[in-house]
Amino acid sequence: MPIGHSPEPNATSDVMWLEPYPDLLLERIEDAAPGPDVLVEAREAISLAFVAALQLLPPRQRAVLVLRDVLGFRAKEVAAMLGASEESVSSALKHARVNLQTRRPPPADPPPAPNSQAEHAIIRRLVTAYEAGDVAALVALLAEDVVVTTPLAAGQYVGPAAAKRAFAAIFAPDRSYRLVDTRANGQPAFGVYVRDPATGVFHANGMLVVTLAGDRIRAMTRFDNSVLAKFGLPRRLP
Repeated sequence: MPIGHSPEPNATSDVMWLEPYPDLLLERIEDAAPGPDVLVEAREAISLAFVAALQLLPPRQRAVLVLRDVLGFRAKEVAAMLGASEESVSSALKHARVNLQTRRPPPADPPPAPNSQAEHAIIRRLVTAYEAGDVAALVALLAEDVVVTTPLAAGQYVGPAAAKRAFAAIFAPDRSYRLVDTRANGQPAFGVYVRDPATGVFHANGMLVVTLAGDRIRAMTRFDNSVLAKFGLPRRLP
């Protein structure tokens, strides 16, 4: 979704930096977690929504929350790492949990299991609609509270009507797209490629990470070409 051709967003975003992370590398991190007493489910703890909310916490709260709730270290271990008392670690964790809860989106229908038939069904519809430039079909897949985000832009497109305007801006008659699937932050993701009408070659146009809720898309987050190499995705397709 090229920023320069997008309509004015209808919501602001406080998150200034966000980057997707390949699932393959995340699995290695999960395997290294020190114990089974992790309080935050691994899949939720690596989602883009969690990472975005995490950025808005004060640094000490953020560090304590990740070490305690995501990686599962004990309070005594975290205190030693940070050169703090166990009491201050417990206090920071308490405040971090409260602050995180207020900054995260409200609960939604759970997403389908990764690589399940239900997930594949939604993704097939998304790919078909996107590659066909079918705005109506794309909008039909969206949840009522959908958020379409371009982290480098000044805001977000919230709700199907705003998302429809954003989609209409990128699916010009002379543009043709192709999506190459991957996974990021435990979520479906795609390398996005746009066709050069002169050569027929598809050039990288960024990456989309999709958040599902039930049988709908609750969020679509677009990133630029700089992230593609981490996922082993090429800069062009024949």
